[in-house]
Amino acid sequence: MQVSNSIKSSNELRAISRNQLKGHWGTAVLLCLVFMILTTLAGTVPAIGMIVNLLVSGPLLLGYVSCFLKLIRKEPFRFENLFDGFSNFKSAFLAYLLMTIFTVLWTLLFLIPGIIAILRYSMTFYILHDYPHIGALEAIRTSKKMMIGYKWKLFCLFLSFLGWIILSILTLGIGFLWLTPYIQTAITNFYQELKNTQANLLESKSQEKDTATVNT
Repeated sequence: MQVSNSIKSSNELRAISRNQLKGHWGTAVLLCLVFMILTTLAGTVPAIGMIVNLLVSGPLLLGYVSCFLKLIRKEPFRFENLFDGFSNFKSAFLAYLLMTIFTVLWTLLFLIPGIIAILRYSMTFYILHDYPHIGALEAIRTSKKMMIGYKWKLFCLFLSFLGWIILSILTLGIGFLWLTPYIQTAITNFYQELKNTQANLLESKSQEKDTATVNT
């Protein structure tokens, strides 16, 4: 697969993200807050918290990233879209489960392989949103292929928020209410840029979608 380095810089992605969030900060903050509360509460259910968390985190995460994709693509963006991921529950659940298992196994080897695994699988739910027919494992594989040559660039994007993270900690965490949607929007723009550089790979997924539609 041919790799291009045409993705915008971290500074450019952050500037684009700030512009896209204008007029949407309230919804974005509420979205991130509710997502965090729901996933946290799911893990506190007595006796079966871990199971409940595994069941709902994948669909909620799929809905979460779909909201930010709608935001950057200037599509109708509503808080209710957070729950859209439950329409593809099986793939979302399996993707989250497999990513968790793979990441934990790599982390057991050492911290750095675990970080690399997180970066490698980071595009999975975005891919599931755009190509819901391909299933969990293929979305993970596609994310791995897309991230070849780009993991360091995404890591640098995360690092570019370090100063804001420190400031948010100094505000006793209140700053994270605004920082979280800011970071998420930047990552979503990273995916969109990456998708634009991977036309051949993603075109094959689109063709698979068309074939699946014809066969049904």
